[in-house]
This record gives sequence, structure tokens and C-alpha cells, in this order.
Amino acid sequence: MRSWLAQHLAALRDALRRLLAAPLNSLLSLLVIGVALTLPTAGWLTLDNLRKLSGDTPNVQQISIFLALDAGKREISDIESRLQASRSGSWRFVPREEALKRLQATEGMAEIITSLPRNPLPDAFVVTPGDTRPEALEDLARTFSSWPKVAHVQLDSAWVRRFDALLHLGERVVMMLGALFAGALVTITFNTIRLQILAQAAEIEVAKLIGATDTYIQRPLHYFGMLQGALGGLCAALLVSAGLRLLTPPVVELTRLYGASFALQGLSTGDVVVLAAIGAALGWLGAKISALIHLHRIAAP
Repeated sequence: MRSWLAQHLAALRDALRRLLAAPLNSLLSLLVIGVALTLPTAGWLTLDNLRKLSGDTPNVQQISIFLALDAGKREISDIESRLQASRSGSWRFVPREEALKRLQATEGMAEIITSLPRNPLPDAFVVTPGDTRPEALEDLARTFSSWPKVAHVQLDSAWVRRFDALLHLGERVVMMLGALFAGALVTITFNTIRLQILAQAAEIEVAKLIGATDTYIQRPLHYFGMLQGALGGLCAALLVSAGLRLLTPPVVELTRLYGASFALQGLSTGDVVVLAAIGAALGWLGAKISALIHLHRIAAP
């Protein structure tokens, strides 16, 4: 066991030495890998923030239940009981007097409201569903419409469906970008390892002559690919975090103008670890493929 650990530590030190031997080349490679990982990561964060924004913005994915004008306290209590029993999400009751005051506070509406002989607005319930899938929202709207003394149920299902379709399209695009740039990362590592093997071909041949196994020769190359990929993932996390810092103030101001309170969600510690692990895995894969191909060529007569 100690011998196995010593071999791996020696391979890791060798990989670090190779990285530090050409700092400029290593830095450029890390930046390229970082940019390759930044684009799909930024796309994933954008989708995640859009989902959060849709849940935090007022009047988005809410259902309004307007009661009949002749609905009394008994009918209102019955609707409240039905909402509690349905467990459809959170809800609040908006009395017609409160609705009238809000409308009266709207610019240009005060004189019009004062001239009316009576309050024309109905009592209403505003429901924020727990399940925001378009199909679930439409099912809830149909259920609410069937209740007694419910005059109208308002749900912008078309908008919800468009938004949901947009998110699904975005997910496909991000997946395609992720696969494309994962291939690019593997290719970058593949080429880097190829150049190292070609530069050290004579040393590798001598090592083979004195009995070094392929596993022994490949191990530092594998660690090199993993280190390069992991550091590239950390570089991508820094780039994404820097971009979020630049975008957060204008996004907060924009959402404030629409009556919402929202801040962009950044990468968590777990996300950074996953990003570095993905980079390390792709770097190892590129190094593994390159080592197998080019070491075989060196061994061939």
C-alpha cells in the first residue's frame, strides 16, 4: 500500500513539475479550458436564474379566482375550505374593498372610481400553486372554475407554456454546448499530452528498455491531464463569478422597476467542486486517449 501511494505521489509531483516548467503555455491552456467550461456553465446558470425569477416575480404563474358579485361570507368561507383541502399551494384573499382601493390609487383612476355608484369589483382569491407545470396549472384552473360562486378564473396558460418551452429549448442548447465544449477540452488535453510524449520520446524509449511498464509511464500524464482540467474548471468558476458581479447591479435595478426583488444566483461551493471534477474527468480522458495512442506508436517497431 505504501509503495502504491508513493508511486502516485511521485506521479503527481511529476505532473506539477510539468505544469510549472512552462508557466505561460500552462496559463494559456488553462484559460482556453476555462472559457470552454464557462459558456455551458453560464448557460446553465442563466436557466436556473430564469426559473427562480419566474417564481419570485409577482403575478407570474399565479391563478386569480374571481367570485360572483352576490357571493357572501358563507360562499367565501366555502372557497377557503376548498383551497385548504386541495393543497394546491399558498393563497390569499383579496376583498373587493381592498381591490377598489388599489385601483383607485392607480394614476388617473381616482375620479372615475369616485363617480361610480357602487363597487363593481368582486372578491377574489390569488393562488400561488406549488406545482407550476403548465398541465398542472390548467388542471387547477379547471377545478377552480367548477366551484360554486366562481365567476371567472384567470390564468395566462399560453404565457406559461411559452416560458416552459423556452426553458426546455434552453436546456437542449446548453446540453449541446456542454457536449461540444467537453469534446474541445478533451481535444486540448489530447494535444498537450501528445506534444509532451513527442518531446520526451527518447526518455520514454529508455524507460521502456530498463523495464518501465506502460502504467508507470502513463501515470504522470494522467495526473497532468486531471490537474489541467481541474484548474481549468476553477478558472471557469472565477470567470462566471466575475461576470455575475458585473451583471448583478443592473439586473437588480431592472427587476426593481417591475416590482420584484431579485438577485442573480451564483455558483455554490458544491457547484465549483462539481465543475472542477468535470474538468478533471475530461482532462483525464484526453490524457488517457492520447497516451494510449502515442505510447503505442513509440513502442511499435
